[in-house]
Parts: sequence; C-alpha cells; structure tokens
Amino acid sequence: MTDDATSGTPHWSFETRQIHAGQAPDSATGARALPIYQTTSYVFKDTEQAANLFALKEFGNIYTRIMNPTQDAVEQRIASLEGGVGALLVASGQAAETIAILNIAEAGDHVVASPSLYGGTFNLLKYTLPKFGIEVTFVEDTTDPESWRAAVRPNTKLFFGETISNPKVEILDIEAVAAVAHEAGVPLIVDNTVATPYVLRPLEWGADIVVHSATKYLGGHGTTIAGVIVDGGTFDFGADPEKFPNFNTPEESYHGLVFARDLGVGGALGANLAYILKARVQLLRDLGPAVAPFNAFLIAQGVETLSLRIDRHLENTRAVAEFLDAHEQVESVRWASLPGDPFFELAAKYTPKGSGAVLAFEIAGGAEAGKRFVEALRLHSHVANLGDVRSLVIHPASTTHSQGGDADRLAAGVTPGLVRLSVGIEHIDDILADLELGFVAAKAA
Repeated sequence: MTDDATSGTPHWSFETRQIHAGQAPDSATGARALPIYQTTSYVFKDTEQAANLFALKEFGNIYTRIMNPTQDAVEQRIASLEGGVGALLVASGQAAETIAILNIAEAGDHVVASPSLYGGTFNLLKYTLPKFGIEVTFVEDTTDPESWRAAVRPNTKLFFGETISNPKVEILDIEAVAAVAHEAGVPLIVDNTVATPYVLRPLEWGADIVVHSATKYLGGHGTTIAGVIVDGGTFDFGADPEKFPNFNTPEESYHGLVFARDLGVGGALGANLAYILKARVQLLRDLGPAVAPFNAFLIAQGVETLSLRIDRHLENTRAVAEFLDAHEQVESVRWASLPGDPFFELAAKYTPKGSGAVLAFEIAGGAEAGKRFVEALRLHSHVANLGDVRSLVIHPASTTHSQGGDADRLAAGVTPGLVRLSVGIEHIDDILADLELGFVAAKAA
C-alpha cells in the first residue's frame, strides 16, 4: 500500500493505481473508459478566464499542443506510478529527454553523462547539444562515483544516465550518482525506460527527474510513439539563483513570472512544480512536440496492464538468459540479474524483480554470425524497438549504434558480435526454439 498525493487515490497499490490514478468517470457523460478528447482547442468561459489562463494565473485547457484532458489523465497516472509531483507527456522518448535537458541547460552550460546509452541518446548528447552550445562530458567509469565527481565543472547543470542501459545492460548506482550530483548542486535525470516504475522507482533512490520512451513498456504493444518526463519535485532550482538563472529571472512571455519563486519551493502551488510547469508552458509551447490525444489514450491502455506484462517479460527473460549462458555458441551474456554478472549486486539492490526484459549476448563468430543469427529467426521480429509484447531482436553494431565511430560504439558496449533481445510474453518454449534456429544458422556461417 502506498500514498499517492498526485492523483487523489491514497493508499492504493501500484496494480490498482496503474488502472485508476488520474481518472474518474467522465463528468459530462459518465463514461468509465478514458475519453479521447480529439480537439485542438477549448471554449473559454469569458475574456477574464482566457486572460488568466494565458497569464498562468489559473490552470486549464487552452490548446492541445500544450495540454489535453486525455493527456492529463495519463500524466497523472504515470506521475503516480513513479512517485513524482507531476509529469509531461510528449510526442516521443527522444523529445522527452531533449526537453528534460533543455529545460535546465542552455548555451554555455555543461552536462555530465554516462556513456552507456541508447544510440539516439548518445547522438543527442555528443553531436547535437554541442551545436546549441551545451558541452557534454561522458564519465570514464559509470560505476565509480569519483569518475562522476571528476567530470564536474563550474558550469555543470545536470547529470544524466540510464537506470538500466540499452544495450549494455548496466545498472546505474542511482543512490551514489545522485549523491555526487547533489554535492555539486545539480539534479540527476535518469531514463527509466527499460526498468519501468514497476521494477524500479528512481525517485526513491535520489534521482530528481525521470524520463521514459513511453513507446516501449508503458505502451507495450508496439503501436504508439510517445515520451514522458516525471518531476520528483525534490530539486530546488531557487536555492542557487546564479547557477540556474533560467529558473530565477523574470520570464517576459509570462509578464515577469519567476519559475522557482512563483511555482517552486514555497510558491503558491503548495508543491515544487517549477521544473515540470516550465517544461510545459515554455519548451512544449515553443518547440511543439505535442502528443496526439489518441496516442495518449493508447499509452493509458498499455499502462493498465503494465505489472501483468512485466511479470511475464521478466519470467521469460530469466529463462532466456539461463539458456544463453549455457549455450556453446555464446561467449558472454549481459543481463544484470544473472549470477556472475558484474552488475549482479546492483541489480539485487535496485531491481530485485529482475533487471528488465532486455538482454544482450556476444555470439561466437562476430558480426557475420550475429547477422546470420538475426536473419534466421522467425518468431522474433527484426525491428529497431524494444518493450513490445512480441519478442524482438536486433544487431546494434549495424543499426541502432551504427551512426558513430568505433570508439563510441565500444563505449556503449556495442561489439561486432553483439545481439540484443527484447524478450516478449510468448510461450517460453517457442522463444527458445526460435533462438535455436538462429544458432544453427550462425554456426553454418
């Protein structure tokens, strides 16, 4: 049993909140299921209300680029499951992490990050953000707090990492990294896509902001692109006005509102909402990666069965990891909950249910064997995705991590013979039989 101050559903368990948090029967029609508010705009009661909404003197619906009632229900639900004070649903996971970072860091600022990242995230940090004047340092050893501490500069504004990295399957020591971040006076942002809040709730371990590609396990069915940012409400951007001027100087587009002062700790809202409201009313407003109402609805459908699906995903993943670990054509397996894995102890601490349903293995024979393995599978779908109910496979070196240099790939743990699996919820016998087809083809090569 847990308290959920964000959704008005106190003392309900995770499994109950994933269905009910953030939603009541529709006040206009009594509809029990979440309605899809397929509208661009909303009628104002009068000119005074319209003026108040635009000035942020009251909160409500103005335009679906910024907020929509379907979206709002999903945001409240995900915030509840992560234990945050608020959330923002956007058009993709990539948009979520971009807004999450740009909401804090500006030209001339610096970010400290783990190198063990999804390829698209790595590209954003290494190649795109520097074009906007934001420098990024990748730590040399993600497991060593001193490596994070050594990367800090006077203009550092945030730390970034993945709770379970993709595809390296490393477990971030959230508690230790958060301690170093807070010592430096900056927040820790983590991507919790692979774990999901059912497996791991990073805010409880000291992280300040959580992002997800909701496309993956939250949606769960490979039908919808979306992303979400969850604000823990724990980091006070007003404590150091010189370090975070974007939170502490008047915002002229809102008549001089100061986010940290007016919406943060000690503000009129009763909760520290400065970060998540700034992300919505400034960056979502101006950059525009809005989630479609129908896509928000589909994410809600997925979230309703999250715990049930993840339990089955984890059960199957453990069986696959053990099968691969014993296979003569496998040189190594990366799944942190497998005994003997370098991250086994951290997995036991942070992900006792199991370290997610994504694993990777090095196949004997290198790149050519990896390609032949992937091409021979019939049940597994060869796609650039994970988190589907279906079992998925990819060869990262030639796809998701192919757009950088060899050093970048190796830093992310992508070797030539690495194969990544996203283990689905099919019957385990069928999954293992299909994998054996791949090994037969790889051996013939």
